[in-house]
Amino acid sequence: MGTVTGHVKRVERHRGPQFYVKYRGPDGRQVQKLLGPAWTERGRPPTGYFTAKTAEQALQAILADARRGTLAGAVRTGASFADAAAEWLRYVEHDRKRQVSTVVGYRSALSAHLLPEFGHLALERVTPQVIDAYRRRLVQDERLSARTINKLLVQLHAIFARAQRLHGLDANPVAGVDRQPMERSGDFRVLAPNEVELLTGAAESAQDAALYTVAAFTGLRMGELRALRWSDVDFSKRLVHVRRSYTSHTLGVPKSGKVRSVPLIDQAARALDALSRREHFVERDDLVFCSEVGGHVDESALRRRFYGALDRAGLERLRFHDLRHSFGTLAVQVFPLSDVKAYMGHARIETTMIYVHHVPRHDAADRLSALVSADVSPLVSRTAENPAQLSATERR
Repeated sequence: MGTVTGHVKRVERHRGPQFYVKYRGPDGRQVQKLLGPAWTERGRPPTGYFTAKTAEQALQAILADARRGTLAGAVRTGASFADAAAEWLRYVEHDRKRQVSTVVGYRSALSAHLLPEFGHLALERVTPQVIDAYRRRLVQDERLSARTINKLLVQLHAIFARAQRLHGLDANPVAGVDRQPMERSGDFRVLAPNEVELLTGAAESAQDAALYTVAAFTGLRMGELRALRWSDVDFSKRLVHVRRSYTSHTLGVPKSGKVRSVPLIDQAARALDALSRREHFVERDDLVFCSEVGGHVDESALRRRFYGALDRAGLERLRFHDLRHSFGTLAVQVFPLSDVKAYMGHARIETTMIYVHHVPRHDAADRLSALVSADVSPLVSRTAENPAQLSATERR
């Protein structure tokens, strides 16, 4: 058993000075814990605050427990990070019923980043210092974006939160690790209606042309388009019902988890009507956009054809998902934000707001000027006719 030592330090935080204790346990691990806010005024500190003296007393109590082997969380869990990660992945997939595409993303991040770094370590050996050193190394390498680094930290936090409940860890080591600052410009590229027409004219097939049109004028996601069936298209009520999504070779519910309906505008209706006159796969249960044998279209091949059509049309490269953004920028000019949120299947109105910021109001100054002019015109007219009749309040 190693020597148990430690010290108290005061750290300035945006919420005020805080006392921390840092100590080395019997197993050699270094641990840093927040005690609480530091009291720097005269008189008795409020409940929950520490003076230099009471912080030192708290440290000595921790060290005494550590020497006796009774310190909470100081016991070995007997589990590795790889064990905890596997359990967490099982939990989110089967207990929490996360989307298949979400689980695939989690598994990919584990395999590519987290398991190679932490998989061989015992849970209790993954300390805040170890994680923060990993974060700093990722930043210095400059291979991953700030957003990706933060997603890895969020996943680590979730894994350890689950491990806390199962293995009795004293604290989540990711809780005190800083996230990377991110700037969201809210900028993205979209196609104007005339550019959508150019794109469809350069499509490899009538089906691709119809798919691009529907994507740009209904806002359906890639997986939702691949899962769309003729029974979901209501020509009489001019609606498209979004009931399913096909991603990662699995059929599931839309990303929002809810069925929604989207207006079927004339341009999309004409494209679907023409496609419904093909020779095969036009029954109610058939896929609207299908392979040569009626199955789901291949996503990778579809994206390749999309980029080829952009090049042939002489359009700037953008993502297939930007067709969905094209619909959003059009919809916010016509519908209330609450309706656009529902049409697009957004969970939060803040997501929908990106389209408001993206669409410039070129007539904003004219509209505001007209409003002000309408309000002050009667006053100006009366002043010109008889200035003496104005009350003192009106003059002010």
